[in-house]
Amino acid sequence: MWISMKKFTWIFLAVTVLVMACHKVAVTNRASLALMPNSTLAEMSAAEYQQVIQKGPLSTDVAKTQMVKTVGDRIKTAVEKYMTDNGRSEELKNYAWEFNLIKDDTTLNAWCMPGGKVAFYTGILPVCKTEAGVAVVMGHEIAHAIANHGNERMSQQMIAQYGASALDLATSQKSSQARGIFQQMYGVGAQIGVLLPFSRKQESEADKMGLVFMAMAGYDPSEAVAFWERMDAATGGGAPPEFMSTHPSNATRISELKAYLPEAMKYYAPTK
Repeated sequence: MWISMKKFTWIFLAVTVLVMACHKVAVTNRASLALMPNSTLAEMSAAEYQQVIQKGPLSTDVAKTQMVKTVGDRIKTAVEKYMTDNGRSEELKNYAWEFNLIKDDTTLNAWCMPGGKVAFYTGILPVCKTEAGVAVVMGHEIAHAIANHGNERMSQQMIAQYGASALDLATSQKSSQARGIFQQMYGVGAQIGVLLPFSRKQESEADKMGLVFMAMAGYDPSEAVAFWERMDAATGGGAPPEFMSTHPSNATRISELKAYLPEAMKYYAPTK
C-alpha cells in the first residue's frame, strides 16, 4: 500500500519518539512516555517548590512537622532501597529530598514534585489521623514522582501541542514551550495546592506503588484502606461521579487497594 512521504515521516518520527522515550515504571513495569530529561524537571521543580515554601506559611507545630519529616525520611529510605535492589538507583540521581508542612487547615492535600520535593497541608492531617495514615499519603505522592508521572503527562501534552517537534523541544534546555507546559502542570506557586490532576491509571498505579513503599518503610499497608474510608467520610461522599473525574472513586480505590494488599504485605516488616 502506498504511503505519502508526509505520512511516512510522521510514522517514522512517532516510532523514534516511542523508542527514545520509553520508560518502565518501577514496581508495575508499565511502559510510559518520558520525553523530558529528569534533570530538567528536577531543576524546574526546585525553583517552583522554593516559591511555595517562601509563600507558606509553614506550620509552627513542631510535633506535626517532625512527624511529616520522619515519615518522609522513612519512605525515602524505602524507595532508595527498592531502586537499588532493582538496579534502578541511577533514576534517583537528580533527587534532593525535602519535606515540609504548610499551614492550611482547609486543604486536604499533599504532593511530591519531580526530584523529591514534598509538601503536606495541615488540612489533611486529621484524615491521616496517625503516622501510618501520613505514610499512606506520603507513599502515594512519592510514588507519582518515582513513576515519572509528571514527565509522562508533560510528554503527552507536548506531543498533543507540538507533534513531531515535541522531542526537540523537550530536550532543549532553553525551551520556553517546555517550561510553559511545566507551569501548566506544576504551577503550585501561583495557586497553593492546585496541580493538574493525574489520570486514573496514574492514580491507581501510585496507590499500588505507595503500598509497597510504605510497607518497606515498616508501616502496615492495610492502613491505606482505613485512610480512604476516612477520606470518603471527610468529603461526605461529595466527590464527583467517577466518570467525571480523573481520580478513581473512593469506593473503587478501596476495592483496588484491598485486592493489592496481599502483594504489598510481602514487603512488610514491622519496625521494632
